[in-house]
Amino acid sequence: MEAAADAGSNNALERFFKFKQWNTSLRRDTLAGLTTFIVMSYIIFVNPSILGFVGVPGLDKIGLPFAAVLTSTCLVAAVMTILMGLITNRAYAIAPGMGLNAVVAFSLVASEHLSFPAAMGIVVMEGIVITVLVLTGFREAIFKAIPIELKKAIVVGIGFFILFIGLVDGGIVAKGSGTPLVMPDLVGVPIAVTIFGLIVTIIMMARKWKAAILLGIVFSTIFATILNYAYDKTSFMAGTAVIPSKIFAAPDFSLIGQFSLTGSFIKLGIISTVLWVFSLMLSDFFDTMGTLIGVGGEAGYLDDKGDLPQVNRPLLVDSVAAIAGGAASCSSATTYIESGAGVGIGGRTGWVAVIAGACFLVAMFFSPIAAIVPASATAPALIVVGYLMMATLNRSEDMAERAEGKRKVLASIDFTDISFGIPAVLTITIMPLTYSITNGIGAGFISFVVIKITQSKAREVSWMLWIATAAFVLYFIFPLLRVKFGW
Repeated sequence: MEAAADAGSNNALERFFKFKQWNTSLRRDTLAGLTTFIVMSYIIFVNPSILGFVGVPGLDKIGLPFAAVLTSTCLVAAVMTILMGLITNRAYAIAPGMGLNAVVAFSLVASEHLSFPAAMGIVVMEGIVITVLVLTGFREAIFKAIPIELKKAIVVGIGFFILFIGLVDGGIVAKGSGTPLVMPDLVGVPIAVTIFGLIVTIIMMARKWKAAILLGIVFSTIFATILNYAYDKTSFMAGTAVIPSKIFAAPDFSLIGQFSLTGSFIKLGIISTVLWVFSLMLSDFFDTMGTLIGVGGEAGYLDDKGDLPQVNRPLLVDSVAAIAGGAASCSSATTYIESGAGVGIGGRTGWVAVIAGACFLVAMFFSPIAAIVPASATAPALIVVGYLMMATLNRSEDMAERAEGKRKVLASIDFTDISFGIPAVLTITIMPLTYSITNGIGAGFISFVVIKITQSKAREVSWMLWIATAAFVLYFIFPLLRVKFGW
């Protein structure tokens, strides 16, 4: 009877998620979901630290309570990621966005002196605006207006970005004193864990182990824990790479609904509030677009034109997630580029998102366990996933000598065409080096349009791309407008 029930359950999941159609399995997508969660789990603790101004003298007294933000972070990530999986059947995961949370904390609250409810109100408003853009089809239209070459550049840029995050988190790349970036002395436990994890993961991938990335995180965490105890638990921050003294933590829902839609208008005025909503909206708008293209390219979701079929579904869930993040006081929630970690080990369906979301739900009650994994243990996974996404820059063409096992590999972006080559290079490099998907896409759009105008080919630019480019110009000069006019 139990076997029959299990078979019926598996058949139901197969009918809904279509594992065979996507050349995957329930087991593989479950492992992929776990991988995505583990790689993203840092947000559970980083987000409360940023919004609570943890370790920032003078500001920590006005920050949000750590436990309450942690609960809101897990709750929003869990609910919206599960919805993403069920509604889209795609392996995208959602959580409060890094960068956006810093804007809320340090720009809106610390610099503009808004209360957190007022700042979160701005997040809710930008979420509402972006949801309207999805429902009217405007967001999808811009998505489709992007030339295929720029979409490919975005995929590679996202991969470079993920790889760069892994190098920084792993301590292999650091800020220099005489140069912008340096490779520091490769000493210390965290760097040893990163190098160990990278070597182990590469070996397993070379041996074609299906769960190489997930196992790399597990082995690295075990190695980190052993070394941490050998050095009297001083190698990582408290609670990381140690066996937790407790496994349960009661959730705190006190921040749910603590936002104000009028506070920013009263404090900043109409013009300044509208510009802040626009700035956050544009960042959210194109961060998500870049992630959908980047992760979707690796997962095989995109069609021949580089478009994502039924793109309005993930866009709508992502837009509603922004509203949910503001309403729960955990900042704007958005689709995560770390979703590529699950895709990197073969995850393809919405079951990946359902598993990742369920893990966030569990973490809301068992956060001490999630804290065990250090950033240096997930860094190798990000480096490898970045490589996998950057590899999409190449495409293969079968040759007449195919029978002899020969294959020709070509670049899928023609860098000799200046109208595509320069925008592609700017997109690929600016995205990781400025830690912003939006900056990279904006630089690519603007340079593409400028070159087309110079070549007397302005008519080849879609009117939707003109609108997006104009929005980026305003986005980039927004800081100047604030200084010049006090907005």
